[in-house]
Amino acid sequence: MTFLISYWGEQIGQKIRKITDCFHCHIFPYAEHEEGRLGALQQVQQQSHELQEVLGETERFLSQVLARVQQLLPPWQVQIRKMKAVYLALNQCSVSATHKCLIAEGWCAARDLPTLRQALQDGSSEAGVSAVVHRIPCRDMPPTLIRTNCFTASFQGIVDAYGVGRYQEVNPAPYTIITFPFLFAVMFGDVGHGLLMFLFALAMVLTENRPAVKSAQNEIWQTFFIGRYLLLLMGLFSVYTGFIYNECFSRATAIFSSGWSVAAMATQSDWSDAFLAQHPLLALDPNVSGVFLGPYPFGIDPIWSLAVNHLSFLNSFKMKMSVILGVTHMTFGVVLGVFNHVHFGQWHRLLLETLPELVFLLGLFGYLVFLIVYKWLQDYAARAASAPSILIHFINMFLFSRSPTNQPLFHGQEAVQSALVILALVTVPVLLLGTPLFLHWRHRSRSQRGPAGRQPDEDKSGILDSSDASVAGWGPDEEKAGCPEDGEEAEFVLSEVLMHQAIHTIEFCLGCISNTASYLRLWALSLAHAQLSEVLWAMVMRSGLGLGRKLGVAAVALVPIFAAFAVLTVAILLVMEGLSAFLHALRLHWVEFQNKFYSGTGYKLSPFTFASEED
Repeated sequence: MTFLISYWGEQIGQKIRKITDCFHCHIFPYAEHEEGRLGALQQVQQQSHELQEVLGETERFLSQVLARVQQLLPPWQVQIRKMKAVYLALNQCSVSATHKCLIAEGWCAARDLPTLRQALQDGSSEAGVSAVVHRIPCRDMPPTLIRTNCFTASFQGIVDAYGVGRYQEVNPAPYTIITFPFLFAVMFGDVGHGLLMFLFALAMVLTENRPAVKSAQNEIWQTFFIGRYLLLLMGLFSVYTGFIYNECFSRATAIFSSGWSVAAMATQSDWSDAFLAQHPLLALDPNVSGVFLGPYPFGIDPIWSLAVNHLSFLNSFKMKMSVILGVTHMTFGVVLGVFNHVHFGQWHRLLLETLPELVFLLGLFGYLVFLIVYKWLQDYAARAASAPSILIHFINMFLFSRSPTNQPLFHGQEAVQSALVILALVTVPVLLLGTPLFLHWRHRSRSQRGPAGRQPDEDKSGILDSSDASVAGWGPDEEKAGCPEDGEEAEFVLSEVLMHQAIHTIEFCLGCISNTASYLRLWALSLAHAQLSEVLWAMVMRSGLGLGRKLGVAAVALVPIFAAFAVLTVAILLVMEGLSAFLHALRLHWVEFQNKFYSGTGYKLSPFTFASEED
């Protein structure tokens, strides 16, 4: 900016000069002649033009520098973070003043030891120093490392949310891949709903490598995306159970011919016009020849969807199916505990814990499953009124009594039931006192031998030779009373072991009853899902289909009605009911299944890595 200042007097001029000096202004004298003024003006304009060119060049240069920095900034940030991580790990090392080196102690998977040695060798050769790896003995419980991929990560997350497994403990995640979606599908069985869930998960699986899908910041979307393979199997299993229940959006489908013949019943009965007018409901009698042609090839016969006792029939079927699935699931959990005992060398637990647990569980509730299957295999069509009640038989089993109106299912049933109850009661003291007394006997035997026969060199060599020997001693009771295999004998407290075993016995015996009843949630949630689907169809789609008989009226009316039906189906039956079934399946795995063999008292291995958590 160029401006002219006119003043009178030398004092005012001095003040103006001071002010202009403060603002770093350039002062040019005002020449008296026109030529001098024009020359000064041209000189100023030339200097201004030169400064503008310099500023323009500088700005372009800075733009190029900043553009280059913008490209290099992400790699610089990654490099700085890696350097900070490396220095943080180095700061955790201990300095050896004698050998003038850094000593780092850490956990490493045995399979990765060659890779670790090779990496240290490559790094040390470039830096001109040497690095050595030694395996040292340790009595601490090692961390747990379970390698997962994009398919198994969500199932392992379900298990880890309950608790990280102890080192070398049986991992429930591989079995959860099948059992979790299946138990969910038992409560969510519907071909239409399962197919929608399957297609939604399949779309995420097919687009999982797209950057826009992986980098989405929505938390709800990230939750669904992480569990996309879990949702895929849940939807697939729901389609399967939907075919079993013969339900597709609450509607039955006749894939095969029905096993019931209405024509045969009408031909061989006295269904006159007057009879039909007085009886709006007709019964099909399977005792009449030709009425019942045989069981439906797959799933529930579609004719049951027309019957008024449809709900009663499905209630009986799903309730008994829930008991069978529950007892099978719990028994499988007890059997998995055998692998823990064998692996850790706790052979006494096989006879003093696992065997009594199986006898108690199968003697009572396994027998209940046997009664259900046995009654299913019998034909009570001709004597339906006198068919025995399994519930009454099971109650009489514990009361050592019989009901004269309830016929036995097979000969000698009362003797078998009494023997099973007595056998189950006998296993309780074995389960309660067997392990504590055995551990007490083993401790006394070792104490009587005393430490005199053991030499320090033998102890040291034993530790160095078997770095994993202490793993065999990690068990619930040994953790309470001290591990006998430790170098220094811990004090054995029988009262603590008895208290721990008493808690375990009470929890298992009462848990067998409560857990079996807990599996009835499979029946309750399945019934609720089917009834909600039926209500939604009846109140929305059936009302819309009956609005008008003309094609144009029905077509116009069905557009908003179908939209409302689709929105309510997704919001209520897929999201809300799906979340409810998911939580109940989660509880069945955590409480009823995993507590039979899985302690979940370990901790994860946190290896040094540059990979981000999202990867």
